[in-house]
Amino acid sequence: MKFSVFQVSRKGAREKNEDRMGYCYTKESGLFLLADGMGGHPDGELAAQMALQTVASLFQKVAKPVVPDVAQFLSSAVLAAHHQILRYAADKGMLDSPRTTIVGVIMQKGSVRWVHCGDSRLYFVRDGALLTRTRDHSYAEQKELGVLRLDSVNRNILYTCLGSPSKPVFETGGPVALQHGDRLLLCSDGLWDNVEDAEIVQQLSQLPVGEAVPELVERALRKAGDRADNVTAIAIEWEQPEP
Repeated sequence: MKFSVFQVSRKGAREKNEDRMGYCYTKESGLFLLADGMGGHPDGELAAQMALQTVASLFQKVAKPVVPDVAQFLSSAVLAAHHQILRYAADKGMLDSPRTTIVGVIMQKGSVRWVHCGDSRLYFVRDGALLTRTRDHSYAEQKELGVLRLDSVNRNILYTCLGSPSKPVFETGGPVALQHGDRLLLCSDGLWDNVEDAEIVQQLSQLPVGEAVPELVERALRKAGDRADNVTAIAIEWEQPEP
């Protein structure tokens, strides 16, 4: 398994950075994660950190060296992260629980699967085109897709996340067979809210991930100015192994 990866996170104009990202891998499997702790609730950064640590710890336990059932693992790991956040809130006697989004992918055996909950996104770019991207679990996205018929929708309002009192809604995708040069970007809403999808695809297509990611993050910060949210991104370029 051969890939290139680059990640960066900036605080923006916020007092603290509640985004978290990371990756871990064996010689035959790789896990890449990003979480965005939600403002308006306490300890968002801890929720994001707990989510990543929980999923990564489970990956390290089962990837020997591959995850036997990736779809099942992603679903169970996200729920485990959700329950870990709720246990933390209960132990601390919190009236409102910490909350976070999450998006993650596993690459192994030449294919990729992913999971997401909330509005942190996965972009999958191939041959200069957007192969797919995740759809946000937000009322604004539901309106755009024609599911809701509301005149005014706040794009920041999510209908699901990890750490909420109700069971989270999450979606899994794949498997998709990987091809040499495929690029995958995981990012928080601080990036995609300020940079159009077409710009993201263009940058990922034309530049190595080590150049595309910092350029996209800086572009988002410049456009947002003094209202800039945390901006976080991690991108992976798949390299086809030699026969």
